[in-house]
Amino acid sequence: MNGTEKVIKHLEMTQAVINRLGRNSFLLKSWSMTILVAAMVLIAKPDFSSPYFSLVLLIPVMGFWGLDGYFLMQERRFREIYKEIRQQEDTDFEMDIKKHKDKPKCSWISALFSITLTVFYLIEVLFVGVITVLLSSI
Repeated sequence: MNGTEKVIKHLEMTQAVINRLGRNSFLLKSWSMTILVAAMVLIAKPDFSSPYFSLVLLIPVMGFWGLDGYFLMQERRFREIYKEIRQQEDTDFEMDIKKHKDKPKCSWISALFSITLTVFYLIEVLFVGVITVLLSSI
C-alpha cells in the first residue's frame, strides 16, 4: 500500500468515527425528547401529586445536554485530525485527539454552548418551565 492509499484509508477511518459520533448525538437528542414528552404525559395526569415534580425533568435534560456536548467536542477534535491527515502524503494511522484539547473550539464548554445544542436544549428547558407553570395554575 503506497502513501496515498494509506492516507485515503486513514481518512475513511477518521470519517467513520466522526459519523458514529454524529449518530450518537442524534440518538441522544431523540432519547431526550422521548423521555421528556413521556414524563410530561405522566405528570399531566390529574391525580399526580405535585406539578413542581416536572422540574425534576431538568436533571435528565441537563445530563443529555452535557453528554451531547461531550460527543460534539470529540467530533470537533476528530475533524481537526481529519484536516491534518488530508494534508499528509503518508500516514502512521495516528488519531491522538489530546493534542487538540487546548484549541478553544475543541473544548467541552465551547461544544456545550454551540448554537445547535444551546437552541435545542434551551427549548427543552423552556418546555419544562412552561409545563410547570401551566400545571401549577390548574
